[in-house]
Amino acid sequence: MDYLVPPDNDVDMDGDEQATAMTDGPSTTTNGFRDSGASGETSNGVSAEDDFGDVDDEEDQDPIGYPVELQRRGLLPTGCCYDDRMKLHANADFGPNPHHPEDPSRIEHIMRTFKKAGLVYTGSDIDLLEILEKTPTKYMWRIPAREATKEEICLVHVPTHYEWVKDLATKPTEELRRLSAILDQGRDSLYVGSMTYDASIISAGGAIETCKSVVSGRVKNAFAIIRPPGHHAECNTAMGFCLFNNVPIAAKVCQEDFPETCRKILILDWDVHHGNGIQNMFYSDPNILYISIHVYSNGTFYPGKPDNPMTPDGGMEHCGMGEGLGKNVNIGWHDQGMGDGEYMAAFQKIVMPIAQEFNPDLVIISAGFDAAAGDELGGCFVTPTCYAHMTHMLMSLAGGKVAVCLEGGYNLEAISKSALAVARTLMGEPPPQMDVPKINKEAARVLAKAQAYQAPFWDCMRPGLVDVQDLQEQNALRLHDVVRSAERQKLSEAFDMIPLFVQRDIIFKSFDNQILVTRNIHAAKKILLIIHDPPEVVGQPDPLDNTLDSHNAWVTDGVTQYIKWAVKNGFGVIDINVPRYITHPEDTDAFTPRPDESTLQAQVQDLVCYVWDNYLQMYRGVEDLFLMGVGNAYLGIKVLLINRDIKSQVSGVVNFVDGNLRPVKSDVDQELSPWYKENSQVYVVGDHACWTDADLTRKVMKRRFGTVKRSEVNGLPRMMARYSDDVQQWILGRVSKDEKHGDTTEDDRMAGS
Repeated sequence: MDYLVPPDNDVDMDGDEQATAMTDGPSTTTNGFRDSGASGETSNGVSAEDDFGDVDDEEDQDPIGYPVELQRRGLLPTGCCYDDRMKLHANADFGPNPHHPEDPSRIEHIMRTFKKAGLVYTGSDIDLLEILEKTPTKYMWRIPAREATKEEICLVHVPTHYEWVKDLATKPTEELRRLSAILDQGRDSLYVGSMTYDASIISAGGAIETCKSVVSGRVKNAFAIIRPPGHHAECNTAMGFCLFNNVPIAAKVCQEDFPETCRKILILDWDVHHGNGIQNMFYSDPNILYISIHVYSNGTFYPGKPDNPMTPDGGMEHCGMGEGLGKNVNIGWHDQGMGDGEYMAAFQKIVMPIAQEFNPDLVIISAGFDAAAGDELGGCFVTPTCYAHMTHMLMSLAGGKVAVCLEGGYNLEAISKSALAVARTLMGEPPPQMDVPKINKEAARVLAKAQAYQAPFWDCMRPGLVDVQDLQEQNALRLHDVVRSAERQKLSEAFDMIPLFVQRDIIFKSFDNQILVTRNIHAAKKILLIIHDPPEVVGQPDPLDNTLDSHNAWVTDGVTQYIKWAVKNGFGVIDINVPRYITHPEDTDAFTPRPDESTLQAQVQDLVCYVWDNYLQMYRGVEDLFLMGVGNAYLGIKVLLINRDIKSQVSGVVNFVDGNLRPVKSDVDQELSPWYKENSQVYVVGDHACWTDADLTRKVMKRRFGTVKRSEVNGLPRMMARYSDDVQQWILGRVSKDEKHGDTTEDDRMAGS
């Protein structure tokens, strides 16, 4: 019979005597809901052998003791693997009470929580028969942990790594302390002790027995409360609190021991850190699907970038290689702070569709709970309810064969509550009702990008995605280029506008045909410079195949009406369209997010300063210059006013804002903000966030934001149409007096009224 420490015998760890007692050798114990004493006899005098069958019939004997006649799927219990000896892995550098996130008490707290919740049987042995007969799934069935063998560990690790961990048991304390101080740095992030090897092989063995019990049908599913964790450990080295990679070891053992019934395995890793070790061990394996949901932060979040640049990290572009191409799915969040909404969306949009298409024989959850609300290392907000729902969805796969193996999680309360929610779901309790929060917009883009990367390998990821390479081979054009070409043609025919030559190579490539001017702009006395976002495109795709017919799409443009008015009133016009994306011939992304603020500012600042330095500044006859900013591109107005001293040459500024409100202030020109307040009209959409809070409203009314006006309507085109008369009158009211009473014709005045 395998050795299993009674659950109530927790290790004190305050002295060598207790530690020695834990490792003197196996005791004879009964497997089941509860561990009995060393005698193997129950309290009613009936031997364990009599309780659980004829021990002489080895072929019929169940190694974990669950009655064969009750092993119908609906009557199978949930398994639980736990062993106090795994607490013996402690930091030699800090003594018996280590101040380290990967604390031995992590597993003890989880097991204690299971007992308090009534998931683990703690009653007398005399009641066991009645429980087995009437309520066989009421409690978790105890799965004995054991030491993993060298052969099992070396299914995924090289022998030299196994020997390195084994040798830790022979090193003196002083050497272990020195080694811990060295390893607990940077990407290694590891500590070691004299009992690290013993705990590590039991942790790996516990994962093996847990998964084998599920695959063989001895339990319907199971939870392995094990440590040290494993998913960071590489084939040849330990790192990130991990010595041996428990889940891959268990997966390979199951594939070898059950080749007919356990060929394809899904490993779902919801630890907040990317499981680099699992990924790299199975990166070219077609029968292991590894899906990881983690914080990536452009590769800066732990484990970060590998030392070898050829080794893949947790980026979404890494999808496997060779025969394993498509069997590696990384969902890497852009930042911490993700919660139930983001994780549920990831499951619904990416995880479950791919998992169902893969159709695994076994599901193993690398269950780190450091994305749980309250875990300071993870900094995320996943609730126990969300963990329950994710578990429930995974239980629909592989005939319900789900094995949960503990990984990270460092807040004792958060890890215990989250694990309890998972265990209750495994045992058959419906997940609690939950209100799913709205998903973070940037997280939605992450999921769209993950879908695009996986689309070549999974049919379920293809609906709604565009094969850009195929379209390029057909000489297709991006719609924004087509729209701008049409705008140029329209403005040329209606107002005789022509492209403005831009000499610099980089700017020219980005803004070819994006800057249009009326002819003889250099001789105009009045100029309206408009810098704006591209026209809005609105379409209604076909609900069945997501195709978009051109007759079901519309382009809305609020700028043309102002160009028409300006030309009628004798203004020269400079129209600058700021594209949200610059087309490159080699582009293959079906979805590209809009540029962030810093990228847009660098792009626009270079452009507007070039136009000013090489054109507007040279037009000596200009008496009135008006600036108009529309949408996010109105950032160009701000950077021009800050980077060029043009106050005396600008008669007025009009901005239409539906995004960020940007202050206009300068450290070297203290008069800029007061001037901007006096000489601007800043229209802000009615549903802007600044109107929802009184403090924000007071803030935007300060002079550095200009003369801010709340719009009665929402949307840029609607707002520009609604206030066109007000803006035109305001501009005409500010033109030079000589101009107003000199060359302006009666027709012009009528057109402006």
